[in-house]
Amino acid sequence: MLKQRFKFLIGLITISTLLFSCGKKGDTPVAVVVPVIKMEDASQVRTTSAGVMHFNVTLDKTTSVPVSVDYTVTDGTATAPKDYTAASGTVTIAANQSQAQVDVPIKGDAADTRQNNLEFTVQLSNAKSCALGVLSAKGTIITENGTSLTTDNTGYSTPLTYPGYTLAWADEFSGTAPDPAIWNMETGNNNGWGNSELEYYTNSTKNVFASNGNLVIEARKEAISGFNYSSTRMTTQNKKSFTFGRIDIRAKLPVSKGIWPALWMLGSNINTVPWPACGEMDIMELIGTYPGRVYGTMHWKAVAGNETSKGTEYNLPSGDFSQKFHVFSIIWSQDMIKWLVDDQLLLTMTKADAGAANYPFNASQFFIFNVAVGGLWPGPPDSGTPFPQRMFVDYVRVFQ
Repeated sequence: MLKQRFKFLIGLITISTLLFSCGKKGDTPVAVVVPVIKMEDASQVRTTSAGVMHFNVTLDKTTSVPVSVDYTVTDGTATAPKDYTAASGTVTIAANQSQAQVDVPIKGDAADTRQNNLEFTVQLSNAKSCALGVLSAKGTIITENGTSLTTDNTGYSTPLTYPGYTLAWADEFSGTAPDPAIWNMETGNNNGWGNSELEYYTNSTKNVFASNGNLVIEARKEAISGFNYSSTRMTTQNKKSFTFGRIDIRAKLPVSKGIWPALWMLGSNINTVPWPACGEMDIMELIGTYPGRVYGTMHWKAVAGNETSKGTEYNLPSGDFSQKFHVFSIIWSQDMIKWLVDDQLLLTMTKADAGAANYPFNASQFFIFNVAVGGLWPGPPDSGTPFPQRMFVDYVRVFQ
């Protein structure tokens, strides 16, 4: 029992020595506060040239002696030496100073490849004259905004010529961005675009660009102007409009829940003849809940004044529309429209289908390409919906 009491007293003396400084007899003991060191997370946009990611190392208070901590950089989705230069060492903060810096060299990417951001970790250990406030920091190489993106080109294709037709216009998306002489970028949410959509449309290269012969429209989960998603909606209104012909659009589609890609047309007179009287031709719509199904629909104004439509759906025999390219077509003539997927005729509409209502489809229409997020038809994304979501368009061709 005496030995146990002696050990206990020795322990109290040791703790008191660590926590308090001694003064004159009768003075109140003063706590010795050890400064806390931490490293902040860092990020760096990767470009075609090499760069450096700077990690700030800080103390919560200065001290009269130097403090230090060891660090080691470890792989995550970013790996050395492909994405960064591996490093380890000791960082020291000088006496009476509160910060220092650790630099990690980042490799450039000649192709400026768009991919998910890459991450690595800086592990901290062996703090001297200080306490560790964090055990690690995260380094993020921002690659999600790269301008080069490839995708498997397999799938259905259609020819550049048809008997009895001449190629009147085409966009093969061979540049690095949609041609502004052809395409308008509509922006904002516009009260959900009449569909309670959840995205904010932008003209940013984050959401729309061209690469390797494809137009890419990318929907992202991000906070923007009070909304939780961003995407793009582009039109040829007042720039390119057409009446009749064969239209082919080759595309690969996003297919997750809450995602709504569409390739469609609206009457060029919509500013003076509001929807639905102007007419709408949905060449392709996909609701992500049904990844192997697309819809083709014609909308117009019924005699009673409300919207009416005729359409059908096409279901792939296997797989879904994100796996390969497919060609969505209409053959459009006076008083008749035929709808095709991969050259399979699936729907024919004639003027007679409109009955006594005005038939708006003998007048010009312009293109709209967009990827909506949420809306009355698809409903919202859920926790299983990955982002980003991308629609690839290889070409749009008009034969007359």
